[in-house]
Amino acid sequence: MKTLSQIAAELQGYDPQAMSADQVLAFLHQLVSPVEGVVELPLFESLGRVLAEDLISPVDVPPHDNSAMDGYAFNGFQLATNPALELHVVGTALAGKAWHGGDGPVKANQCVKIMTGAMLPQGLDTVVPQEFVKLNQVGDASHISIPPGLLGVGDNRRLRGEDLTKGKPALQKGALITPARLGLAASLGQKTLNTWRPLRVAYFSTGDEILSLGEAPREGAVYDSNRYTIFGMLSRMGCQMIDMGVVRDDPILLEAAFTSAAMQADAIITSGGVSVGEADFTKGMMKKLGDVAFWRIAMRPGRPMAVGRMLPPKSIDSADHAPSISTNNHSNPNGAILFGLPGNPVAVMVTFLAFVRPALLQMMGASGVPAPLLKARSAEAIRKKPGRTEYQRGWVSTAADGSLQVKTTGNQGSGVLRSMVEANGLMVLHHAQGNVAEGEEVDVLMFDGAL
Repeated sequence: MKTLSQIAAELQGYDPQAMSADQVLAFLHQLVSPVEGVVELPLFESLGRVLAEDLISPVDVPPHDNSAMDGYAFNGFQLATNPALELHVVGTALAGKAWHGGDGPVKANQCVKIMTGAMLPQGLDTVVPQEFVKLNQVGDASHISIPPGLLGVGDNRRLRGEDLTKGKPALQKGALITPARLGLAASLGQKTLNTWRPLRVAYFSTGDEILSLGEAPREGAVYDSNRYTIFGMLSRMGCQMIDMGVVRDDPILLEAAFTSAAMQADAIITSGGVSVGEADFTKGMMKKLGDVAFWRIAMRPGRPMAVGRMLPPKSIDSADHAPSISTNNHSNPNGAILFGLPGNPVAVMVTFLAFVRPALLQMMGASGVPAPLLKARSAEAIRKKPGRTEYQRGWVSTAADGSLQVKTTGNQGSGVLRSMVEANGLMVLHHAQGNVAEGEEVDVLMFDGAL
């Protein structure tokens, strides 16, 4: 396990007082590693978890050649020799049942009426949709007429195993179990999935100025919103959460909170107390109890952030002062990864989405990190200086010409929650990027599924 100093030495241009967003992501990628521990879960409980091993398909999907639509199945070789076809209908193939012809295999100039999903009878490889044929009924005999040039051999046929092949991976290790993947696993007859255990994340707010909900207002104090947005974002990720409340600027309480969290959690998230010149004990306690780096990130909003490892002591002298924690008593001898976020509410959400969420997904064993950015045209001119990454709250919509456009949602101050509430994504204006002209394309990090 590398120390923070070793990681920093390998990071080109590392300067803790002038970190770029890309350098932060590169540092975190080296710092964190996937958790250990596999849990076998019933399918209905697997949603949002991460697959711990490849899911190998035990069957071909579909298990047989079948019809892609309602129509008539026949041997397509006849299309090469006949400008138009007249076929005699000799039976009906229904979904869920094998068709058995009374007079043996279907012959040339014959066809079978077939339903969507029904097995193709032996020797038949092409289906004409029922709405494209003319049906002629003479007594008990039925014939169809197929116009020339309408079909090719093999049209409207689903091949055995074209979706999934028996013995091949159907889902890759590291796949986040989404509703679609849940359905795919069910289509293979899987009752359970082996997933990585949930990530345990402890979080708390710091500061004497923070009020918990239910406390009476007092001058100079503000109600704690950060714990609730962090709770929401962690819930979306399926983490096992340890809510430690608000911890006052008291060395004994802070030490108890950090040591308790480090013993139980894989990761700790704090808000507040990491800015330069903070008149509290949070930074000092982080230094005392862990291997921690304090950064000034070239970004807006955000900038101050602490990252490192909090190591549990062999004994906790201040256990009597520990906050009340409602969680399973898991032991974590290796300590926890620390993310010390700024105190301003929007800065907390932005730094979480930009840095913490990708790191936690990596710890969960998920592949495909980070999330891709989409392109949208800016509906307005935006002033921006090169040398920092800006995350502007924006609303993405569809323009009259069908393209995506994005506009800011008002005041971009780091304490203005309303403009975050009214946004559906973050415009990511990159480190080297300058002013944005109206109509210019920008990258957007969407909130859906994350915030």
